Amino acid sequence: MTEDRTNDLAKAETKKGGKEVSNRELKSDVFTALFSEPENAAKLYAALSGEETVPEDIRITTLEGVLFLARKNDLGFTVKGRMLVISEHQSTVNENMPLRSMLYYGRTMEKLLQDRNLYREKRIPIPTPEFFLFYNGTRDVPDEKVLKLSDGYIVKTKYPMLELTVRMININFPVGHRLLQECEPLYEYSWFIERIRTYLQEDMDRDTAVTLAVKDSVREGIFSDFVAKHGSEVENMLFTQFNMDDALEVRYEEGVEDGMERGLTQGRKQGLEQGLKQGISQGISQGISQGEHRLLIRQVCGKLQKGESAEKIAEDLLADEAQIRRICEAYEACGPEETAVSRWLEDHV
Repeated sequence: MTEDRTNDLAKAETKKGGKEVSNRELKSDVFTALFSEPENAAKLYAALSGEETVPEDIRITTLEGVLFLARKNDLGFTVKGRMLVISEHQSTVNENMPLRSMLYYGRTMEKLLQDRNLYREKRIPIPTPEFFLFYNGTRDVPDEKVLKLSDGYIVKTKYPMLELTVRMININFPVGHRLLQECEPLYEYSWFIERIRTYLQEDMDRDTAVTLAVKDSVREGIFSDFVAKHGSEVENMLFTQFNMDDALEVRYEEGVEDGMERGLTQGRKQGLEQGLKQGISQGISQGISQGEHRLLIRQVCGKLQKGESAEKIAEDLLADEAQIRRICEAYEACGPEETAVSRWLEDHV
């Protein structure tokens, strides 16, 4: 370990041991903040479309405070007659992204068309929607994949009357997707995330890894403009971001373990291989679902502490109001501690 890294590590531990370094209530994240800057959004669109684009072409339409499944804001902007909806994920590839994108698109169009008369005869021109999911997790996924809304339909039809496709792109630094070469901000962001993971693989704790990656960014001049502009807020965003991903990852792994155990038991009766596969599949699905529910509880508790009503929380999170009211009931019964709320809900099914 170099002298600089030794000093940085000591400073990181001191900071961690002193005043609180993370703000768990931040709603933004580094990815959203980075590409909410018109200059970076223009570079991203130019790489996606192959068209020359300038910051003046960009109009940010991101919906403030809309967190799907207690995750984080999706990014939205209009450019050259198109409207892009972009989400970034680090833990799992969410197969419900087309459904999420449809709901997000509807909310965004309400915002864009709020002063228009939708009942007049003359057609209202609307921007052409395009949907993207940028995957930056650790699991092995293809460079690109198309997710379709119709894949979730109960009744399959040859030509569904409502279809929405999401283009999933793997932006991991080692993968080397062409976008990383054609969009400098995306390249630097992926480099930055990879640097954090490198430190984590060296058995450093998460907060120290983030702190050292920020220092490396400044030292090496990669992603340094964004870091300098946002200062300590970058670390706060990353602490929050990795906390959420860790929670989902833990639930995923617990689901796999539970699934294997159930699969082995079921396998004795139905055939080991078939039972194990079915149990693992069910366990993974259950684990991811539990993780998303736990994150929803966390977000609702945070909003309740700010005095928001159940109706407003349900509207902001695009969640079922009955489910939100149930969490509110648990909050009133046992206070703002997330684990206590979750336990109360489990005991009062």
